[in-house]
Amino acid sequence: MASSSADGAPAVNASAVASPAAKKPVVLLIIGMAGTGKTTLVHRLQHHAAQQRKSMYFVNLDPAVLHVPYNVNIDIRDTVNYKEVMQQYQLGPNGAILTSLNLFATKFHQVVSLLEKKDNVDWIVIDTPGQIEVFTWSASGQLMTEALRAALPTVALFVADTTRCMNPHTFVSTMLYSSGIMLKQQVPLVVVFNKVDVVTADVVVSWMRDEDKWETALAGESAEGGGGHAADALAVGGGGGYATTLAQSLALFLHEYYEDLPFACVSAASGAGMDQLEAAVAAARVTAEVEMQQAQAHAQEVRTARQHQQLQALVRDGAGDEEAGRS
Repeated sequence: MASSSADGAPAVNASAVASPAAKKPVVLLIIGMAGTGKTTLVHRLQHHAAQQRKSMYFVNLDPAVLHVPYNVNIDIRDTVNYKEVMQQYQLGPNGAILTSLNLFATKFHQVVSLLEKKDNVDWIVIDTPGQIEVFTWSASGQLMTEALRAALPTVALFVADTTRCMNPHTFVSTMLYSSGIMLKQQVPLVVVFNKVDVVTADVVVSWMRDEDKWETALAGESAEGGGGHAADALAVGGGGGYATTLAQSLALFLHEYYEDLPFACVSAASGAGMDQLEAAVAAARVTAEVEMQQAQAHAQEVRTARQHQQLQALVRDGAGDEEAGRS
C-alpha cells in the first residue's frame, strides 16, 4: 500500500519515473454511485489537463447516457445502441446496460490494442456507468479491467459524496464498498471525496487517520439517536443497537485498510483539490505498475505452459505414428 506524507497527502515513489512502465499512460477507472459527481469529475479532469498541458484520452462506457460533458475519444454508444438492445432483447434499463457492456466486451481487445499505442498520453480516463454494480460486479466489467491492468498501469478512482460521508454509518458503508471494489477488480484504488465545495472533508479524513476520533464520532451518533440525514437515520434504525455494533466492528476491521489508502478531497464543480488528486494517482501508479508486470509475467507463464503442452502432444503423436508404422 502506498505510504502517506505527514500532511496526509500520499507520498510519490520516485522509482515510478525510472521504471519502463512509467512511459506508459496510466488508466483511471472512474467508479462511483449515481449522484456522486463522477461524470462531472471527468469533465473537470479535462479542464485540468488543458490547464496543466497534460495529454488525456477519454473513454465512455455508459451506453445509456444522453449527453457527455467532455470530449470523448472512444464511446461505447458508437458501437452499441442502448435503446435497440432494450427493444431487441426485451430488457429493462439496467439489463440493457449490462447487455450493452457484454456486447462491447467482445470487442474490447481492439480498444486495449489502441490504448497501448498512446505513448504520448499521460492519463487514459474511463468513465463507467452510474449503475455501479453493472460494471464492478459483472463478468464484462471484470474482463475489461483484467485486460486493462495486464496492458497498462490501471488505477480505480472511487468517487464518494462527502456530504453523505459526514454520517459515520454512511462513511463506514462507503469505505466497505470501496474495499470490495478493490478486491473484486484487483487494481489499486484511490478514494476521491467529491463536493468539498459544499462541505469540507476534514472530518472524514480525520476518521480515516485517527481511530479515536472515529470512535468518538460514532459514540456521539449513537447518543443523538442517529443524527445526520433522515434517510441515514432510518437506514441504521436510529443509530443504536446492532447497526452501531456492526459499524464499530467494521471500522476496527477496515482501519488498517484505509489508514494508508491514497485519497483526494476535490470539488469537481470548482476544481479544488485537483493537485492532490494528481499526487494520489502518482502514488497509486507505483503499485499499478508492479501489478501490471506481474499480470504480464503470469500471462507469459500461461503461454509458455500451453506451448509446452502442445509440443508434448506433437511428440506423443509422432511417437504413435512411428509405432504404428513399425507394426
